Amino acid sequence: MELTYVATAAGLFGSAAGGLAAVRKWSRQWRKFLVRHPSRSHRGREKLYKRFIEEGSRLYADALVNERAEISQLVNLYSLVGRMRLVSSAVVIEAAENAGLLILETYLSPNRTFPDLPALLKEMDPLRDFAQACRRELQEAAQN
Repeated sequence: MELTYVATAAGLFGSAAGGLAAVRKWSRQWRKFLVRHPSRSHRGREKLYKRFIEEGSRLYADALVNERAEISQLVNLYSLVGRMRLVSSAVVIEAAENAGLLILETYLSPNRTFPDLPALLKEMDPLRDFAQACRRELQEAAQN
């Protein structure tokens, strides 16, 4: 009888030790993930915002001198806005949507001539509000 108790106790002790080791390993992996994930998310949003700024700037320059927009080019811009809806704050999304609307309105307005461009660019930077909202969001994320 005593051997049965010893074997049972040894089995329970072994199971508990194995379970504890598994929990410890999972805990370490989870901590590593938490440390790495915010920086990966931060870099991903930076890349997304950079692509939007590049695409928006290119489309805005095109809209100043052309009245016809290629729908496929506008779709690229709006797909970036859609991706922002998954990871960005409401302020960033609103600024991106406003920039997109401004670009679309610029396509619909009369073409600008080269002498008009310096005055126009001083008056309005279509992506300024977007860039400022992104900077604030990324700074807040870095502080947390």
